[in-house]
Amino acid sequence: MAIPFGDDVAAYPAGDKELFILKTDMLVGKTDVPPGMSLWQAARKAVVMNISDFAAKGAKPKAMLVSLGLPDHLTKRNIIEIGAGLNAGAREYDTHILGGDTGEASDLIISLSVFGMAEKGKVMLRSGAKPRDLIAVSGCFGKTLSGLKILLDHLEASRKVREVLVDSVLMPKARLQEGLALGKTGAVSAGIDSSDGLAWSLHEISKASGVGIVVDKLPTAKEALEFAKANGLDPTELTLYGGEEYELVLTIKPKLWQKALEASGGKLLLIGKVTTEKEVVFEFRGKKRVVEPRGYEHFVGEKCLSRR
Repeated sequence: MAIPFGDDVAAYPAGDKELFILKTDMLVGKTDVPPGMSLWQAARKAVVMNISDFAAKGAKPKAMLVSLGLPDHLTKRNIIEIGAGLNAGAREYDTHILGGDTGEASDLIISLSVFGMAEKGKVMLRSGAKPRDLIAVSGCFGKTLSGLKILLDHLEASRKVREVLVDSVLMPKARLQEGLALGKTGAVSAGIDSSDGLAWSLHEISKASGVGIVVDKLPTAKEALEFAKANGLDPTELTLYGGEEYELVLTIKPKLWQKALEASGGKLLLIGKVTTEKEVVFEFRGKKRVVEPRGYEHFVGEKCLSRR
């Protein structure tokens, strides 16, 4: 198989040099649309969810089909708003909605099937990490779980911090431009998107590649750190066990680090290294803490401060 089952996307040969890249994912109202999120934002989020997986593989999305499950209480205006959100998301990432289907459902469902292209041998799989590779991420963590705690649990934050944290939930962004650029460098040995959280993403790379990972710097967003302090929360928990950040989690060949950094526009943050021991740990002030394989749970619960 060109891309093993269980990776972020699927693939099918398109001649000798290219692959068709395919992805499907759905947004469900009850589990994916928090209080305060408009239907326009929910529809756009459905696009971002899918595009982020293309970004993690360095693959270019070209077109998508949309299936909508619509509860009977939605009005014509509501449905127009959903369409506008889908269109805005598609345009934001330079892709096109070609058609789809609609039907009645007991809850809002926005299901997308996305199609794209990639060059054979250039796809950033989860399974290529090697010992001594570097671990890097494309941005800060902790904001979305903090934002959800504001929206769901009504925790307090200053107006400026609240705006940043809530915006990270309502208007997520996929790192498509960075993923496409990094895919061309040959510097990335493994990649995944962080929609299920940093800890879960690290474990997925560890499992697929048969390696261990040591994290020695946590890429905690300064707003998440301030929020944690104000509410008596553990910033490490917010950073590792959030989700829906849609950042890239990558392993980088050490000799090509500078090349990868330049391709990302200077956005990559170095957080650790790949090891031979098949475990994922966080080393902090001389102490080792096991990183549990926990990820994003649906509503159950750009500067960062790298904490050593």
